[in-house]
Amino acid sequence: MASIFSFPNPVNEVAARVVAAGVVLITVVILAFDQTWLILPLALGFLARVLTGPTLSPLGQLATRVIAPALPVEAKLVPGPPKRFAQGIGATLSGIACILHFGFGATTPALVLVAMITVAATLESVLAFCLGCHAFALLMKAGIIPDSACEACNDIWSRHPEPA
Repeated sequence: MASIFSFPNPVNEVAARVVAAGVVLITVVILAFDQTWLILPLALGFLARVLTGPTLSPLGQLATRVIAPALPVEAKLVPGPPKRFAQGIGATLSGIACILHFGFGATTPALVLVAMITVAATLESVLAFCLGCHAFALLMKAGIIPDSACEACNDIWSRHPEPA
């Protein structure tokens, strides 16, 4: 049971970007075609990925087992904790969107949150810029997230030396 409720570390960034592309597709359908019922599976998908990585997420399974391995790019391993943090932000925003839309009938604010998810997922899928990961790094730098949360994140300069 413990292995089901774990998050991979490291994470294949290629697969993470494929998941983000799937999120973009879902959110664009929600926004462009007024398919607000998809907010619930969007939120459940984020929750599944936060709790189990790709294990219980249909989108995560499709990305890691089918699409990413078929792409003509090598896997790029990156630390897992920042990606999990980013999924947590997505779970929070989509969860609040669910509550706003289905619980209170406040569709416009819910769609604003969905649009925010669209922007972040587009940055990840197209530019490999993980907004949540950068927030994680800033929170680590500020001492809000302890260094022990991501040992690999602490050692970034050994992988990327400072410019001369």
